[in-house]
Amino acid sequence: MENNQAITAVDTAALETQARDALRKVYDPELGMSVIELGLIRKFSWRPDAVDVTMILTTPFCPYGPAMIEQVRQSVQESTMLVTKVQLGLETWEPSMMEDQAAANWGLYY
Repeated sequence: MENNQAITAVDTAALETQARDALRKVYDPELGMSVIELGLIRKFSWRPDAVDVTMILTTPFCPYGPAMIEQVRQSVQESTMLVTKVQLGLETWEPSMMEDQAAANWGLYY
């Protein structure tokens, strides 16, 4: 995308789909589920030449946190071709944030 073009709502929807698809390959190694399945990706904020991703971790002191954050950044940047910054959100993760099928596969029902 050229730097002088504005990103439209259609563009952001397509880019978000691309980013989410790429993030399905980023796994929490302890839980064996993707950051999308776990509901760790909370928000995308789009700018003309960059994207900010807000994510949370399953625990505040997740030993794999720094590596997962970097994998998220790289995956989104490669899939969207936009400079990507990942910010940690303040929400506390809970199993109800998981995708429905992931929760069912994990033995949880909501």
